[in-house]
Amino acid sequence: MLKIEHLKKNYDNFSLDCSLEVMQGCVTGLIGQNGAGKSTTFKAILGLISIGGGKVTILGKDLQRFTPEDKENLGVVLSDSGFSGYLTIKDIVPVLKKMYRNFDDSFFMEQVNRVQLPFNKKIKDFSTGMKAKLKVLVAISHNAKLLILDEPTAGLDVIARDELLEMLREFMEKDEERSILISSHISSDLETLCDDLYMIHEGTIILHEDTDVLLSDYALLKVEAEQYSKLDKQFILRSKKETYGYSCLTNQKQYYMDNYPKIAVEKGTIDEVITMMIRGQEQ
Repeated sequence: MLKIEHLKKNYDNFSLDCSLEVMQGCVTGLIGQNGAGKSTTFKAILGLISIGGGKVTILGKDLQRFTPEDKENLGVVLSDSGFSGYLTIKDIVPVLKKMYRNFDDSFFMEQVNRVQLPFNKKIKDFSTGMKAKLKVLVAISHNAKLLILDEPTAGLDVIARDELLEMLREFMEKDEERSILISSHISSDLETLCDDLYMIHEGTIILHEDTDVLLSDYALLKVEAEQYSKLDKQFILRSKKETYGYSCLTNQKQYYMDNYPKIAVEKGTIDEVITMMIRGQEQ
């Protein structure tokens, strides 16, 4: 559905070199700190900024050959995009009908009522959550094959985030050939939604893993200095000096549980994996 090969973009104080792939029927997450390169990657994928090298293939076509008709197969949410605040939902429905040949206005209005968005209220008077829901509803209402969503849950409360993620789950359930690429710095949003995760740091992908594997096989080992010196480190990805000794990130939790029954093994959350991958020392 989407393949990026060494996508490059250089600024004065930032360089992007990103490779990732979104498979058909999958939800792929791109996670990382603010400023890690998520938005730059998304804008480059969509041709909104020039690139310094690499190749982008979307729905089997090179980005350079992507036509306006092809773009109708994409549903896009960007953090800095949106409608004029002086319009209402009533105003934008005819606009969307003109923009997208496959716009499903009955589905759109059904969802507007379901998530209780006001039909005649100016968008500038919407809450942050209302604006976010509207952008996602537009993205999923024209039978897109691929959603590209940049931080769609940013700034939302827990309830609004859950409602938005539920929309995306239902979007995927209706057609097994659909796919989503979604970015977030709120990792808990992606744990239950994504099939696989890419971790980006300073413009480079530093980890790619299936979400189930990340949650089941990755762990933090908490060891004293003496234990650390005797530890088999072939499955240690990163380690960090702590007051008690060392914290070690592994992707083979069971190996250490079986062979080192006296050390503390803690299930690593995605946030802890991110922290260790960024701040820990490589073995």
